Amino acid sequence: MGRSPDLLLRGGTLVDGTGAPAREADVAVVDGRIAVLPAGAAVTAAETLDVTGRVVTPGFIDVHTHSDALAAPHGAGGAAEPLDDLRLAPLLQGVTTEICGNCGTSLFPSLPERLPELAEHLRVTFGLGPVRPAVDFDAFAAGQDPALRHTHIASLVGHGTLRAGVMGFAARPPRPAELDAMCALLDRALAQGAAGLSTGLIYPPGTYADTEEIVALAGVAARHGKPYVTHLRDEMSQVESALEEALEIAVRSGAPLQVSHHKTAGRHAWGATLRTLPRLERARAEGVDVLCDVYPYTAGSTVLHAMLPPWVSEGGIGALLERLRGPGTRDRIRADIARGVEGWENTVGNGGWDLISVAAAPTSPEAEGRTVADLAAERGVDPVDRACDLLLAERGEVTIISHSMREDDVRRVLASPLSMIGSDGVPKPGRPHPRWAGSFARVLGHYARDERLFPLEAAVHKMTGLPAGRFGLTDRGTVRDGAVADLVVLDPASVRDTAGFDRPLLIPEGIDTVVVSGRIAARDGRPTSARAGEVVRVR
Repeated sequence: MGRSPDLLLRGGTLVDGTGAPAREADVAVVDGRIAVLPAGAAVTAAETLDVTGRVVTPGFIDVHTHSDALAAPHGAGGAAEPLDDLRLAPLLQGVTTEICGNCGTSLFPSLPERLPELAEHLRVTFGLGPVRPAVDFDAFAAGQDPALRHTHIASLVGHGTLRAGVMGFAARPPRPAELDAMCALLDRALAQGAAGLSTGLIYPPGTYADTEEIVALAGVAARHGKPYVTHLRDEMSQVESALEEALEIAVRSGAPLQVSHHKTAGRHAWGATLRTLPRLERARAEGVDVLCDVYPYTAGSTVLHAMLPPWVSEGGIGALLERLRGPGTRDRIRADIARGVEGWENTVGNGGWDLISVAAAPTSPEAEGRTVADLAAERGVDPVDRACDLLLAERGEVTIISHSMREDDVRRVLASPLSMIGSDGVPKPGRPHPRWAGSFARVLGHYARDERLFPLEAAVHKMTGLPAGRFGLTDRGTVRDGAVADLVVLDPASVRDTAGFDRPLLIPEGIDTVVVSGRIAARDGRPTSARAGEVVRVR
């Protein structure tokens, strides 16, 4: 060290993010970078924290978020309430870097002439008022407000946004010139520092894409050495064939494959992790660079209109709302849910409206926390009609929680050596899924300590070193000399999640201190005034 440290964490146990056994060490911060010192080293720092009895880890990396717009310009105007609690939730559970742009939806890229139509689509997706999409990654980065950034953020290129930004919401293959334009926009965004390509193949307009289109785009990601990250075309009854499509795309394109929030949901797929996980392991043994992420809950969360057949969304949100007003639409929706549509996941058909609850409905807060089945029964109407009426009342902006998984499947994916942790957080006002505030503490406390599903060192590796390697975050994810000083101090005996479906933003216990770029961003489990988060460019 050339000079005295700005911060010294003395007396703790270091779990360095590599998966190696814990060891005693002191950790110093100098100019925003880490220096690992022998325990008890004779060093004086500007500030010293006695962390005896605590564990020091790298800052956690949330590989799967939908927080793209939380620090971007939008109609909410940066209002303190209720967005501050949403912005702070990752930090207070130890997350220092978020990767957004998942499931095929990012705030960029687009041809300039498509921006107005794209803005309406993104308003519904992110639920924070009018959202300003960007033409490329540079413009996205410029739009992130440093005054609102508690954590670092990296972004994937969402295929759905890319597609809509070139050819709108047409349910057809791209013309050659359109595919060329998509490849060019993707290439530019990746060169500017976007972290990879994501798809959401259950969501329009991504669902309209065939395998060939995705192979062509994933090939662009491969040339940049960046991953293809996919919300599979089906995570329910056809999850195994959807997984084969993803593996085919990876093999043909040469891109590393990241399977998003791997699950086998709905009664027809329960137990299928007994087959999907060995399939991933076999593919990896055959040379496919495949990994996955997972959140530690048996419920998912998404937009309400994803519960409807894909044809309902053709043409975008405006067309969807107009369609829901038309004669015969709802009867056709009911019929499609009852009998299924080839290539469509059909969440309600695989579960039921009694398993779908409303998480966010901005002008109908009385609906939040209640199932669609209950809301329909209250009015004496069919659940499809109640869902459609709610979409119309909210101009399409309704988020739901779907209770669709089984605990044994979740545990198997969590325990897999191929899995890392992502919250899949959907940070909207209302009653969001508690995973946004609880995922990382839940893994550490419930699954690692209480259930002994894996040791603490393995849990931390799934949150730090493994995701850093996957997404090219070369100076993060491990506590080593010269790395960015993103650090967490936690109590392994008390760390636990407290957020639940009724109170989804309760902060966890046992996360004492969070350091972001060398600055203490949370102290004694509470935020400080530091705003050290930056946009991370992956080169």
